[in-house]
Amino acid sequence: MRLIITRHGETEENKNKILQGHLPGKLSELGIEQAKKLASRLKDEKIDIIFSSDLARASDTAKEISKYHKGIPLILVEELREKDLGEFSGKSWGDVNDFNELIDSDSGSNGVETRKSVELKVRRLFNSVFSKYKNSNVLFVAHNGTNKILMRLILKEANLNQEDLTDQHNASVTIFEINEDKNHKLYVFNCKKHLD
Repeated sequence: MRLIITRHGETEENKNKILQGHLPGKLSELGIEQAKKLASRLKDEKIDIIFSSDLARASDTAKEISKYHKGIPLILVEELREKDLGEFSGKSWGDVNDFNELIDSDSGSNGVETRKSVELKVRRLFNSVFSKYKNSNVLFVAHNGTNKILMRLILKEANLNQEDLTDQHNASVTIFEINEDKNHKLYVFNCKKHLD
């Protein structure tokens, strides 16, 4: 399976350093432009099916991409949602003592979804998609945290280095070849040259 992974365009919340979690998010003017440039970057890629987070910031980005892929199914799924940040959703980054601790937390306190819960959902979707579409070209449109979890899973399976797994740029492109023997290959990582 050829798996293309991208992150939604910049949102008003990204721009204003607001924690989103399960909030829908609204693409900023720049984010809309990024989604259009991303769509143009992917227009010549063979894509058989698109899976997107059902949150507006991701689904709006996916809809922009799908304009170049008429008739290709676009499936909105909860499994690609960003981690639910509970009572911190909608708050400023400055309202959180330790942002990384919040993102990586597994305590489940304050209504914050555990990292393990997100990992289980992402793994379940990834395994399901691979079993149905192992000979297809698949696009995932999601979020920074969700994408990093997915990529860690893929890299771990392939025994590839996970140390350099940086935050995903808005509207960046990562491309993997996923193989049944877990000898996955990484072709493009966090590429944003189409946005320049």
